[in-house]
Amino acid sequence: MIAIESFAQPTPPANDNYIPMTLATPHKPNGHAPVMIDEVIEHLNLRDGGIYLDATFGHGGYARALLDHADCMVYGLDRDPLAEQRALGMMREYDGRFRFVRGCFGDLESLLHSVGVEQIDGVVFDIGVASSQLDDAARGFSFRHDGPLNMRMDGGRPNAADAVANMDVDTLAQIIEEYGEERMAHRVARAIVEARKEQPITTTSQLADIIRRVVPKSRDGIDPATRTFQALRIYVNDELGELERGLQQAERMLGTHGRLVVVSYHSLEDRIVKEFLKTRAGKTPNASRHLPAITPLHKPSFNLVTKKALGPGEIEIARNPRAASAKLRSAERSAAPVWPNLGGMGKLILHS
Repeated sequence: MIAIESFAQPTPPANDNYIPMTLATPHKPNGHAPVMIDEVIEHLNLRDGGIYLDATFGHGGYARALLDHADCMVYGLDRDPLAEQRALGMMREYDGRFRFVRGCFGDLESLLHSVGVEQIDGVVFDIGVASSQLDDAARGFSFRHDGPLNMRMDGGRPNAADAVANMDVDTLAQIIEEYGEERMAHRVARAIVEARKEQPITTTSQLADIIRRVVPKSRDGIDPATRTFQALRIYVNDELGELERGLQQAERMLGTHGRLVVVSYHSLEDRIVKEFLKTRAGKTPNASRHLPAITPLHKPSFNLVTKKALGPGEIEIARNPRAASAKLRSAERSAAPVWPNLGGMGKLILHS
């Protein structure tokens, strides 16, 4: 289990992280280096004159590294309005070589088309939540700070308070169990439904207190509210659906030999990336070893660069324990046609 946050101990456990420090700007006073940046650069196979997309711009860590490594053009994409403000300085600094585009990476194809880009040579996804988002009480992501129960990365959908106010107990439990991997999901859902009869649940502290009353503390020090907060954030922002759509659109935008690199921090996300790449590479599993091999319905659109997920090295983990759960997968686009959208990988629950 990879949690969003845990503050029962001064230093989070190595596997207790869902907020990679990748999103802090490198080479600045507060600079945390992007997670697995050397591996990302290597697997993107950067070249001068290429066009690359940092699909999860955040504070610009990956985008800056790409621009410094090669004489290339980089587009940064992010749905967070604060990311757009941070990108302005980089646009001036890398005059003509960097451009920010505001929007969800699940819409990357139409967003790139809107700025005249028809094909790219590489794309990197860093699937996580910026620590700056968690630290801003007004955003309502964290149970550390009392704030409005929001959790939206942008303003375009119902927030977490709406979800806990309107869902029936079974739907709420399903979200908490599947997106948060919380074993006591039904107990938490019933407690939320009972509490909202007394008064509306509108703040992060209210929700956290409700959860802590019914979920005991774990021996590893992870706060009992961790998994439920994670589940609601994933649901509110449709994060797994966004990832599925982003991967499919990256397949359409990458030219032959273009590279796809994904760094994820959670088993749910990594499973989607793994299955997408395995399927697109024609690695269809056989129902039985005694049966003939199954021939894929479509020619492989990707060739796997990483046969298995890569993790950060010991030195990086020692410098940044929150990087310990990172997994990098990469693949290279073949000349085969784009596959039809198969759907269903990330949509465990239909978003209302």
